[in-house]
Amino acid sequence: MKKPQILLVNDDGISSPGLWAAAKELSSLGYVTVAAPREQHSGAGRSVPAWSDGEIKPTLLKIGDQEWTCYAVGGSPAQSVQYGIFCILKVKPDLIVSGINYGENPAIDITLSGTVGAALEGASYGIPSLAVSIQLENEDYLGYSDQVDFSTAAIFTRRFAKILLEKQMPPDVMALNVNVPSRATPETPWRVTRLGRHSYFVPYLKEPVRPGEPPRLDARPMPHPDDMADVTTDVRAFKVEHIVSVTPLSLDLTSRVDLNDLQTLFGKLD
Repeated sequence: MKKPQILLVNDDGISSPGLWAAAKELSSLGYVTVAAPREQHSGAGRSVPAWSDGEIKPTLLKIGDQEWTCYAVGGSPAQSVQYGIFCILKVKPDLIVSGINYGENPAIDITLSGTVGAALEGASYGIPSLAVSIQLENEDYLGYSDQVDFSTAAIFTRRFAKILLEKQMPPDVMALNVNVPSRATPETPWRVTRLGRHSYFVPYLKEPVRPGEPPRLDARPMPHPDDMADVTTDVRAFKVEHIVSVTPLSLDLTSRVDLNDLQTLFGKLD
């Protein structure tokens, strides 16, 4: 049988060890093409900035015992998906995988995530797509900490990639968002979840390091108590029960209401 074509992207950049760990595991399922942002793009969502230069630079990386020609893209995670499909592969891949991300991506914050944004960009072309993130304890979301062990998250990446390659998802399941607890093992249970209904990362102002510099906005994980208590949410799964959360995502952001009832509620406009 023909081996599947897998396009692997991320938002942490081409040098991220999480990307390499995913590539090594996914290579057992098919041909893996890596197209990732040249620089760090955390928090890029599904953005396609007009100022991206679009440069595609082949980069030789050693992943495990194998040397890979990867592609560093001068663009966002979503643009890496676009360039991967239309310029590098020139055909639709069978699967798009985004990750493995330094740091969890749960709840309604996923619209900010470049990791999830890349998966949703792939889903918009009708391609089964998977976003995978690992919970961090040190909160070094923008670094390449060598203290993070991606091996278990990589195993779950392969497992859910295999499911997407072999099984037909229901029509409204356009992507899967997987969050792996920091201390998970290959035997850790998993559960299908919904998104937490509140922000997980809460912004705060960081005081300037030097006099005269403006304060900077940053964010820290502060999960909402309701999401921690609700057994259906992704936050409860990985944060409280320490199991892997798997959330089905749809690109249809229309509110789940009766449209005729809403039309009646609006009434006649003046």
